[in-house]
Amino acid sequence: MLISIERFGEAIDFCIEAHTNHSRRNNTRLWDGETPYAVHPIWCAMAFLQETKLRTRKKAREDYFFALMFHDILEDTTVGLPIWLSPESVLLIEQMTFSGEVGSTEIEIREIWSMPPVVRLLKLYDKVSNLLDGAWMPDEKWNEQYVPYVLRLATDVENAYGDLNIVRMSRAVAIKRSASKTTRAQAQKKGSDL
Repeated sequence: MLISIERFGEAIDFCIEAHTNHSRRNNTRLWDGETPYAVHPIWCAMAFLQETKLRTRKKAREDYFFALMFHDILEDTTVGLPIWLSPESVLLIEQMTFSGEVGSTEIEIREIWSMPPVVRLLKLYDKVSNLLDGAWMPDEKWNEQYVPYVLRLATDVENAYGDLNIVRMSRAVAIKRSASKTTRAQAQKKGSDL
């Protein structure tokens, strides 16, 4: 294990508490309105732990894990970061945080390229998770904003870090939609009738 079991449990508990009881917004994911929001940062951190091809120091891996686990705390909750985080984790979280206001995605897409490569690596986990539960996202935002952004991040991460699982996952999910919402809704209903 990269981190102690106690710290691992503390991180998950803190994340769930912050996003469940101290959320500035909805404490569930948009795609179904039922999935607890904390599932998103936990997924990002857990997906990172499965990245066996990434060659970094143990301490750096721990910092990256915590940065992913807490990447939405400053933006989406009213609590601060855990006091036990390293300065490196805190800096990564701050670099990953973009304003939660309208237009923040555009700001992020514009500013992410001035951040260190590791921030773009971590953002790729965040964006892949958003695409995995992005059924709520309008086709225009999905096709014109998210897909090109995720694919550009994937290429950047691959150039910096090699053939990682998250790069492969991003290319599997960052596919432009062609069906209308009505067609997708009909297909989903038909699937639920089976």
